[in-house]
Amino acid sequence: MYSESKIDRLSETSRKISFKLIELSHNAGTPHLASAMSTVDALVALYWNVLKICSDNIGLPDRDRFILSKGHAALGLYTALAYRGIISMETLNTFGEHGSCLPEQPAPHLVPGVEWATGSLGHGLGVGLGMALASKRAEQYFRVAVMMGDGECNEGSVWEAAMLAPKLGLSNLLVLIDYNRWQATARSQDVMQLDPLADKWKAFGWNVEEVDGHDIKAITMAAENCYSSDNRPGAIILHTIKGKGVSFMEDDNNWHYIVPSKEHVAAARKELLIQS
Repeated sequence: MYSESKIDRLSETSRKISFKLIELSHNAGTPHLASAMSTVDALVALYWNVLKICSDNIGLPDRDRFILSKGHAALGLYTALAYRGIISMETLNTFGEHGSCLPEQPAPHLVPGVEWATGSLGHGLGVGLGMALASKRAEQYFRVAVMMGDGECNEGSVWEAAMLAPKLGLSNLLVLIDYNRWQATARSQDVMQLDPLADKWKAFGWNVEEVDGHDIKAITMAAENCYSSDNRPGAIILHTIKGKGVSFMEDDNNWHYIVPSKEHVAAARKELLIQS
């Protein structure tokens, strides 16, 4: 699972996905690009290494579930689903078009692999908790993973779910926090007192890992460690960079809103080593 050749292939997949996000954002004229780019490596780790989610089992009741609670990064989820073969590239290329089944914020029942309507922040973890509990009560024991933004941790509903999950012993529940240290208008730490974030989750009874959110091998191992914990849910603090992979986008919060131009797309193609 962790061979260097496989990690190299997955890193190449991440680069391809990152460029596709930029291309689609340009074509559709949609923002939130940098917020999606910080999630790509974690999505690749989850969909290729950790979760049992594929085209063969996507409609089965015992499939694993993934919820993108930070719904404004939906473009990252859609593109991962396409590269995983769960939706077609033709469908992916309709992103953001009028009447498309791939709107800017994810909604269920439009394409396979989108489990819940998200975008109103703070609700994904509670929904994932319910799914994880249902799997145990039905004795199906599928895994549930929820990805949240760091700014989303400002929401009180997150901490209600954080208190309940350990009490219920939901070891099949994993939350991944995309800690890129930006919210829509300011640094996350300047808006609310998030740090020490890992200690907060530990105090609530979670099995906590902190990793480089762009290290696919480290993310994979942290996820497996969390899921193997007895009777405790897992939380992974992903230390990420908003706009990861393209120098003029990295850690620049203006790319929360900017739509890339043709020139931006061409420059990103060069940096990400994507063939024309």
